[in-house]
Amino acid sequence: MSAKPDKSAKAGSIELLQAPNLPMDADAILQDFTHYFGRMLGRRTIDVKSPFLYQAVVYAARDRLMERWSQTRKAAQRDDTRRTAYLSLEFLMGRLLRNALLNLGIEDETADALNRLGLDLEDVIDSERDAGLGNGGLGRLAACFLDSCATLSLPVIGYGIRYQYGMFHQRIENGYQIEEPDSWLREGFPWEIERIEYAQTVRFGGRSIVYEDGNGVTRHAWADTEDVLAVPYDIPIPGYRNNVVNTLRLWSASAPHAFDLGEFNAGSYADAVATQNEAQNITMVLYPNADSENGQELRLRQQYFLASASLQDLLSGWITRHGENFEDFAAKTCFQLNDTHPAIAVAELMRLLIDVHELGWDEAWAITQKSMAYTNHTLLPEALETWPVSMFRRLLPRVLDIIYEINARFIVEISQQWPGDNDRIARMSLIREGSEPMIRMAYLAIVGSFSVNGVAELHSRLLREGLFRDFAEMWPERFNNKTNGVTQRRWLAACNKPLAELITDKIGDGWTTELTELGRLAEFADDPDFQRAWRKVRQTNKTRLARDLQDRTGLVVNPATLFDVQVKRIHEYKRQLLNLLHAVYLYQRIRGGHETVPRTIIIGGKAAPGYVMAKKIIKCINNVSQVINSDPAMEGRLQLIFYPDYNVSAMELICPAADLSEQISTAGKEASGTGNMKFMMNGAVTIGTLDGANVEIREAVGEENFFLFGLTVEEIAELRGRYSPSAIIDADDGFGRVIAMLESGHFNRFEPGVFDSILQSIREPSDPWMTAADFRSFVDAQERAADAYRDRAGWTRMSILNSASSGRFSTDRTMRDYNEDIWNLDPILLDGT
Repeated sequence: MSAKPDKSAKAGSIELLQAPNLPMDADAILQDFTHYFGRMLGRRTIDVKSPFLYQAVVYAARDRLMERWSQTRKAAQRDDTRRTAYLSLEFLMGRLLRNALLNLGIEDETADALNRLGLDLEDVIDSERDAGLGNGGLGRLAACFLDSCATLSLPVIGYGIRYQYGMFHQRIENGYQIEEPDSWLREGFPWEIERIEYAQTVRFGGRSIVYEDGNGVTRHAWADTEDVLAVPYDIPIPGYRNNVVNTLRLWSASAPHAFDLGEFNAGSYADAVATQNEAQNITMVLYPNADSENGQELRLRQQYFLASASLQDLLSGWITRHGENFEDFAAKTCFQLNDTHPAIAVAELMRLLIDVHELGWDEAWAITQKSMAYTNHTLLPEALETWPVSMFRRLLPRVLDIIYEINARFIVEISQQWPGDNDRIARMSLIREGSEPMIRMAYLAIVGSFSVNGVAELHSRLLREGLFRDFAEMWPERFNNKTNGVTQRRWLAACNKPLAELITDKIGDGWTTELTELGRLAEFADDPDFQRAWRKVRQTNKTRLARDLQDRTGLVVNPATLFDVQVKRIHEYKRQLLNLLHAVYLYQRIRGGHETVPRTIIIGGKAAPGYVMAKKIIKCINNVSQVINSDPAMEGRLQLIFYPDYNVSAMELICPAADLSEQISTAGKEASGTGNMKFMMNGAVTIGTLDGANVEIREAVGEENFFLFGLTVEEIAELRGRYSPSAIIDADDGFGRVIAMLESGHFNRFEPGVFDSILQSIREPSDPWMTAADFRSFVDAQERAADAYRDRAGWTRMSILNSASSGRFSTDRTMRDYNEDIWNLDPILLDGT
């Protein structure tokens, strides 16, 4: 690469001539690997357990991404096309190396290069730490979205936070969850590029002032603030073999002046770095415990830090290209708010346009409403964040002024449409009045957006008819549905290579970019030879998972058993408790002499550190597991295993091996789910309620290939107010015996009363999860699943048809839907395409 002057470049900058792209063959990759390992990292001998081996492989791959990354940015800037900024407090990326090699098309070449040194690529991939910058489905969905946007050549940039400590590591001690820090950056993160030149200043505290500018115009400003520096770190997001590489920009917090030399010289060593430590706390930990006021304040700081830094970054880029002319800003920019966390972006964009760029209110509000779009991911009212006005006044006084002004103007709109309807005004106001007035962040997102979408057909309908009914009546055109998906590159091609190769041999590889191609598998569902090959692949995957389970838990698992799997965040509405009750039911049945299909029940997931009931459920699962797994009568018949420290990489082992996918949330509580899609894509059969995307999965695969149970949303609504769990338990002998055994202390002999709160919750008439109501229906559905599993050919047919029917649930389709209905982006056109 050489340099020459470029008249179009800014003064003092030099445009480099682009060298030809690096070769992609094994010889070139080996040469680059040895260069980085020896010259950059300074290593002479290879230790397979050393992080330097992994880092050298990443640098060799990253070089090939870097040149495509540069070409992608150049093409986007050249065409000045409309672009989308995807704001999310979570990006659960997992490991990146395998996905990068797959999308670049150099997995085999890299493996060949390493083999020449006596190294195994799989060992290198396994040594990578998960980038655990998310809590569950929300963050993993954001990661899948980025993959699909790059594969579709859509100009989308992701904005998130570079947490120093990601999702905690989970250790089980005496059955309890113990949280340990996830020091994922300890050995460095070779994928990222620090971009200090794009750092932004984020303000907190201070006061809001009013003044007149030189033209006599009344202006507002934010004075005497405590400033924090937002430093961006960029991560490349490669599309699948199309040379497009998009960007995930993660912000890290730092003090503008990291060290106070005066304090240090005075002997106040702690005070000398206090400002830096306080700033760094903002991006220290993913989701601090919000049980305390300090935890709540830190969460609000995180949300504002993300929104302000990201919006300033986009505005800065706009001004570089267009100056202070914002006439076409909304036509060329879209902000997609991933759930309620970044909703404060609505008010922050207004602040930046009015206070910094001196637009009038009406012009700024028109830009804001035409550029913001909001995705809702929950039906749980408590998950729709609200913040105390007093906290806003202390931390974000100028932003609070703007929210009050937005609300005042919005109330006028409500009054014009529904004159005199004060109840409606109270319901819809952005401020919930009371002894402690609260700001309703989801309402702010709705009012400030041109699009509001749910993430499954049922979820979107329930939003319109329930949670956001008033707003849907006011702006029906804003509400739409975008059913979630997952990327088949990671969740089939990369994590289940044996099945991917079998499918490709049968129907070609078109499914990697058009998942509906899997529909062609249906014609082979009854083919005996294909069924045998399918079963062989599944047995290979189950054997691999069995080895992993033994390594993690010490338990020997029989891969021939039915693998009954529920892995997801531990939450009462997801009803791991219902799964546990069924395990106790099976335990009693086997003890009573009944024959059952040999079954291994696998439950995994993490409970939020402050979620007491979820942590007790983990304890209960582990106690019951210990009794079942140590009972000789259960050998070869039933195992219950809690999978510790569940994460993205664990799911990559689990979903190819699952036979039965547990999607058993209370109807009307799960927005969509994406684990259900990953399992389905890999051939698992679903047992589930009519909740979230289960509804669409069942429609796609056919009711005969889905084990349905449980009350519907309408039946649950009708039952409330007359629900009597104790009566249900008393009327069901099997259920009664399960509860009696739990209440007897059989699973907690030396810990009396430890599960009393769990058992009380099951019997509580106000139980929102209605666990008791669905117990018998769940047991019956499980018996149907066991009967079906006995028919090997019939079960294999169901497995094949589930995979064949998963085409709708690719994020490629989801992103096309977003783009057609919300973003309206033109694909990036690289030079030569």
